[in-house]
Amino acid sequence: MLYPEQTVTRTLADLNGLWKFTVEKAPIDPAKPLKDYQWMAVPASYNDQIMNLAERNHIGYFWYETTFNVPTEQLSKRNVIHFGSVTQNAEIYVNGQQVGKHIGGFTPFEFEVSDYLKAGSNDLKVRLNNLLDNTTIPSATHERKDGKIIQQNRFDFYNYAGIHRKVSLYTTSDTYIDHIAANYQVNGKVTTVSPDIKIIGNYDHVALSILDEDNNVVATGDDEHALIIADTHRWQPLHAYLYRLKVDVYAADKLMDSYTQEFGVRTVEIKDHQFFINGRPFYFKGFGWHEDSLAHGKGENLPQVNLDLNIMKKIGANSFRTSHYPYSEETMRLADRKGFVVIDEVPAVGLYESFSVTLAGGVKEGQTWQHLNTSKNHKLALHEMIERDHDHPSVVMWSVANEPASQEPGAHEYFEKIIRYTKQQDPQQRPVTVVNIMNANADKDLIGDLLDVICLNRYYGWYVDFGNMDQAKKDLKTELEKWHAKFPDKPIMFTEFGADTVDGMHSLYHDPYSEEYQADYYKANFAVFDSCDYVQGEQLWNFADFTTEPGMIRIGGENRKGVFTRDRRPKEVVNLLKKRWLGD
Repeated sequence: MLYPEQTVTRTLADLNGLWKFTVEKAPIDPAKPLKDYQWMAVPASYNDQIMNLAERNHIGYFWYETTFNVPTEQLSKRNVIHFGSVTQNAEIYVNGQQVGKHIGGFTPFEFEVSDYLKAGSNDLKVRLNNLLDNTTIPSATHERKDGKIIQQNRFDFYNYAGIHRKVSLYTTSDTYIDHIAANYQVNGKVTTVSPDIKIIGNYDHVALSILDEDNNVVATGDDEHALIIADTHRWQPLHAYLYRLKVDVYAADKLMDSYTQEFGVRTVEIKDHQFFINGRPFYFKGFGWHEDSLAHGKGENLPQVNLDLNIMKKIGANSFRTSHYPYSEETMRLADRKGFVVIDEVPAVGLYESFSVTLAGGVKEGQTWQHLNTSKNHKLALHEMIERDHDHPSVVMWSVANEPASQEPGAHEYFEKIIRYTKQQDPQQRPVTVVNIMNANADKDLIGDLLDVICLNRYYGWYVDFGNMDQAKKDLKTELEKWHAKFPDKPIMFTEFGADTVDGMHSLYHDPYSEEYQADYYKANFAVFDSCDYVQGEQLWNFADFTTEPGMIRIGGENRKGVFTRDRRPKEVVNLLKKRWLGD
């Protein structure tokens, strides 16, 4: 599947805007117009656009509806409706007829709708749900009580729902390019590009060309021979350089389809407990993040993403993790262009039957791997993420789960299959990791041998050793030494560590929740990291405060571990980060 683009052979129509929306309270006939609807902006979560609390927190089904016009001459083309993502699961109807279904809330999908369209006005409906269970990723449980579905999420962010990313209608001829992967091998300055191209329909030949950033043609060829870039300009962290692979498909000298895909050339290697990009040691500096913004919820908000990446760059960050799901393709394209290094994470969060938001240990362990049945949907999500993101040079590692019960019996068998599948899907053979939960420490974890990089979420000084930095440093150092002794050749990095901080709260005594305490917390963690040369990265949790379910430790329904507030006002610790990462 290719990102929707208008080219010399393809048209592209934007279907975003105001759609009709309603919560399903009784069966709805897709062949009839929606009744009792309200207007809803697309793309965006629906939750923060409405004022009815019961509807905002509804678990179940929803409907969206819009209309669009199709010119008569367009009916002779192949017509495809493309969704960037719909959260969580979707059924698509055109003019009252179901054209397809999709499982999963964070990757694109599309359906050919040529046989369902008519000249003039056409009706498009989306029936979606936000139901999660022991087969889905994310994973949760739900039950029906007093005629209402109650869902218990096993993750610490709000379960936003809606049409979250762009909707478009594009056309091609009956002969079209279905897949492009710019696979390559690097030998010094020379790069050999062996594209993997899938074409549907009848054609005579394929013409390929590679263009540099100045639009110069640096290589030409066809789909049967490799293309050579003789003097390669590599994509570097924070210094991006992108090539474009142009594919033209001909039948009887007629151009049937044309598409251009960006890619970057860089290498990734793990050696002697270090992480290398282009042969140079790389230390991850950055954040876990969330697609989360006012009114948009988890909906695509490109100005916000652009601002966030500019803020990160200004304070010295070089990387982020797509916690805990693949971010929009527009975000990935921006990361490519700005030179950010990305750990791309599938939405396998909540794979822990006894998950506690405090992550503090002492939780009664369950039988997660005997009760979960997520493998099928887990692999589907991995396939769709890698199919979408394989050519993004920013992506240097796949995270196949966040905080699963990796200390429970059955974890090794489950992840051995998942990781093998991931490596089979990726032509670049990027490193693969699972982000480790605090309960699964070095003594208990059962899957570390399967991972290329040990990624730790640790909260010494917050959920453990609360308020006691001296003890927190000792306990963190002790655990790190155990991990290194167990896996001496593997890099170790921190993918989460942080402390909830109330913006504007100050304390002479650096009390917890104050901005002073947050700064002390990070100083203590940094001191331990700097004493261990095998620690290869630090990604703070979180870049900004974000929405979650309200609770005793989630006042106002926010996780306040951000170094910025939700509206991007800096907390005191930002100055510490600038000094550490930039030397200012």
